Amino acid sequence: MQISLTRPDDWHLHLRDGAALATVLPHTARQFARAIVMPNLRPPVSTVAAAGEYRQRIIAALPPAMAFEPLMTLYLTDRTSVDDIRRAADSDFVHAVKLYPAGATTNSDAGVSNLRQCDRALAEMQRCGLPLLVHGEVTDPTIDVFDREKAFIDAVLQPLLRRYPALKVVFEHITTSDAADFVVAGGPLLGATITAHHLLYNRNAIFAGGIRPHHYCLPVLKRESHRQALLRAATSGSRRFFLGTDSAPHARTTKEVACGCAGCYTAHAALELYAEAFESVGALDRLEAFASFNGADFYGLPRNSGKVSLARDDWRTPTEFAYLGGDTLVPLRAGELLRWRMLD
Repeated sequence: MQISLTRPDDWHLHLRDGAALATVLPHTARQFARAIVMPNLRPPVSTVAAAGEYRQRIIAALPPAMAFEPLMTLYLTDRTSVDDIRRAADSDFVHAVKLYPAGATTNSDAGVSNLRQCDRALAEMQRCGLPLLVHGEVTDPTIDVFDREKAFIDAVLQPLLRRYPALKVVFEHITTSDAADFVVAGGPLLGATITAHHLLYNRNAIFAGGIRPHHYCLPVLKRESHRQALLRAATSGSRRFFLGTDSAPHARTTKEVACGCAGCYTAHAALELYAEAFESVGALDRLEAFASFNGADFYGLPRNSGKVSLARDDWRTPTEFAYLGGDTLVPLRAGELLRWRMLD
């Protein structure tokens, strides 16, 4: 059995920089024509000039004969100015601005401490149509880690959309039925990305037979009822849900430690994992729209013209990839069988 899809895009991706970038970029470029590239480097990509320089490093790291377009983002800070937003909107390569609540995830310490300090920048984004991408979790330590997405909707996202009703917003890597329902009830300017790992796993996967650090991500995996709700949303046919892997590479030595980094690496087999999730509910016929059409349409970009093919053919995932300084990168499903294989 084979299926063919219009060449898809990844609307949420971490590529890192330097040698790490050179390692992981070919995995993404093999499958996707474009990707929204996250700006949480050290230091963060918070200006158009920095975004342009990062874009050139990505292009320079692309292997010969591979075609791939990085779609750049700016890191929103308390100091992002109206001029920063105007320069981003006037560029031909910055496509969004990313909101990280300070302390929410990897390299988010420079993130926004109080969103009201960004009102002028947000108003300019609304005026010029530049999307805001949100990591949707509050960081209040008194709120249970499994409830932080719902709390973000109530405390941050609903008030934000009331203040800026014409702002285009992507609720990234949603993990709960609350988020899925909120997007469904929202208007055409509200979209959401969903990862393959949140479609395939619930929070039991973190503790199956012991602590599984390579299943630890932020936002964390949730209850089975939430996973089922995400599957329904992704396969519903709604044009406001689309593919975003949130593939996040970390060296083995930074994952398998007492205080490990958050992130699942899925770029090595992203389409295969999504195909497995869609097949599990008999919805392979809806994978192409989710992977190839909805994101491009939401961002106002042309759909791709090429094709990729997947075959129903079991194969074993590598247990690791060479990474930085002799370390290794452990992918999701390391050493396990996958049911679908992308054809070259």
